[in-house]
Amino acid sequence: MPPINASNDAYNAGKIQVLEGLDAVRMRPGMYIGTTSVRGLHHLLWEIVDNGIDEALAGYATEIAVTLHKDGSASVWDNGRGVPVDEHPQLHVSGIELIYTRLHAGGKFDNENYAYSGGLHGVGASVVNALSKWMTVDSFRDWTHYQMRFETIWDEKDKKWHAGKPVGGLQKLGNTRKRGTLVRFLPDDTIFTEDHRFNSETVSRRLRELAYLNKGLKITFIDERAKEDQRETRFCYAGGIADYVKYLNRDKAPLHDEPILLEGKKDDVVCALAMQYTDAYTESVFSYVNNIPTGEGGTHEMGFRSALTKAFNDYARRIGALKEKDANLAGEDFREGLTAVLTVMVKNPQFEGQTKGKLGNSEVKPAVESIISLRLAEFLENLKNGELAQKIVEKAVKSAKVREAARKARDVARARNSLEAAPLVGKLSSCTGRKAVENELFIVEGDSAGGSAKQGRDRHFQAILPLRGKPLNAEKKRLDQVLANEEFRSIITALGTNIDEDFDISALKYHKVIILSDADQDGAHIRAILLTFFYRYMRELVAQGHVYIGMPPLYLVKRPGSQEYAYDDKELRRLTAGKKNYTIQRYKGLGEMNPEQLWETTMDPAHRKLMRVTLEDAAREDEIITILMGDKVDPRREYIISHAEFNKQDNFESHQLEKEQKN
Repeated sequence: MPPINASNDAYNAGKIQVLEGLDAVRMRPGMYIGTTSVRGLHHLLWEIVDNGIDEALAGYATEIAVTLHKDGSASVWDNGRGVPVDEHPQLHVSGIELIYTRLHAGGKFDNENYAYSGGLHGVGASVVNALSKWMTVDSFRDWTHYQMRFETIWDEKDKKWHAGKPVGGLQKLGNTRKRGTLVRFLPDDTIFTEDHRFNSETVSRRLRELAYLNKGLKITFIDERAKEDQRETRFCYAGGIADYVKYLNRDKAPLHDEPILLEGKKDDVVCALAMQYTDAYTESVFSYVNNIPTGEGGTHEMGFRSALTKAFNDYARRIGALKEKDANLAGEDFREGLTAVLTVMVKNPQFEGQTKGKLGNSEVKPAVESIISLRLAEFLENLKNGELAQKIVEKAVKSAKVREAARKARDVARARNSLEAAPLVGKLSSCTGRKAVENELFIVEGDSAGGSAKQGRDRHFQAILPLRGKPLNAEKKRLDQVLANEEFRSIITALGTNIDEDFDISALKYHKVIILSDADQDGAHIRAILLTFFYRYMRELVAQGHVYIGMPPLYLVKRPGSQEYAYDDKELRRLTAGKKNYTIQRYKGLGEMNPEQLWETTMDPAHRKLMRVTLEDAAREDEIITILMGDKVDPRREYIISHAEFNKQDNFESHQLEKEQKN
């Protein structure tokens, strides 16, 4: 058999490329910041902000200021020690040049300079420099103002861009009373082609979060692009994470006014927990390690959950709420309606995955468990907390009864709701493909659109599940009520994953779960209901990127001999600008499309647009779900008014729009 590619025979040492300095970062930016989307753009800013936070954690900084400038650049100042400017003894370059031009160069690899730090990889500052058009670093140190400038420069000799090159060397600009570090950079729009503008709301939310996590730290946010009276915001919270929990519960109904605050240290692990119970039926637990959000949990959350369950079970037996013959209550019973913020400081955190989404340090679980157990026991032994503790136990007992009813409902559902059984017969149109990684499930609003989708789909890998009735608002219902809803039961059965604590992602029958609804008010409501259900009861499905929203076109523009689809008003204006002799058809719903049109615009992987639902900011997503689907009218009205233009970010922090080509 001849070689597949004969040119491979010429592969030798001369073909090996060596990328020097920061060139490797520009060649493969995704390896360092995850993505070059808007999320990756903001990652640059967080890397610099984290350096200021680390100075605060080490006890050297009390203030941080972040500014978004009119020219598209961003700057971060902290009043810490100032980046070193003296010459490195081995490499003979200044500290500034070393930190901002060399990968894996930093002061965080031992515990001498920073006992606790979020940025331990030593690539943050240099990566920001590599992906910027220019950067200036000012160090206010030893009563002297130093500055160094870096630029991405085109080299005529080798016809290449070279990133982060020092320009003019280290400058001594004079004496100063200031202290700290000021970094300003302009992201390279040839790298961040999707959008190279910082989002004020995204930045503000993260800075507020950091201020809550670092009690007493003053953070100022300035957006020079905003109206003059809206340019500056200051964050500083004397109550720290206790204030954070209050903020998260501001649109809920707490069962007690003040959050329970538990703090302690064991070995090298520092732990703080603030929690407050509400009348909700679901839990909202947000965890952080060295100020880094851990949306996927990890060993610190395991320690917290274990301690909480044991402490309250012991207390329930002590007060007689559980008899000797009674089984212990489950952890989820004690977490029903709980809002909690858990933050730990770990000297050498080990995160699973490049996104730092899950803590893996095995020693953290027993440390957190020990701290929470001790502090919670002290809380429960205090007689003044007796009324609240009893309320929590009573709520857990009720939850256990509901959970048992839900278990029985699940058992019935399992017996009745196999793919071959009654509720799904004539409802789910399954696909013939047996590889889950290739298969897609379209959840379609209404029988009319469902019929068109069934006819227009590719039967090999696309399944259709029409919704004949409106599902319940899962935010306002207990698990047993959710399971009693036929539409939800059908979805659970079709996916094969089960639900809640029994959820098993490995049993998922479809790699993509696509919500397909009309582009109107009712369609938006259906999407919100389904997203709420997935978020509350199948969260991992969303976290792992399996949930999508189908984006049907809003208009069909016809001209003699041709036709084009427009997915929004902006695209419509582009298609009709300067054109004559055209007609416009406005699609009010999916049912107005014939099967061929629905395939061509919305289902064909070669041409469709899908919006992937992602969990970028768990606290923000939880907040929006509560606002839109909760009981309080005023916050919902305010949110809808401010987001009346529905192409703004709405249900989740970040939706990734993809135009896909099926292999």
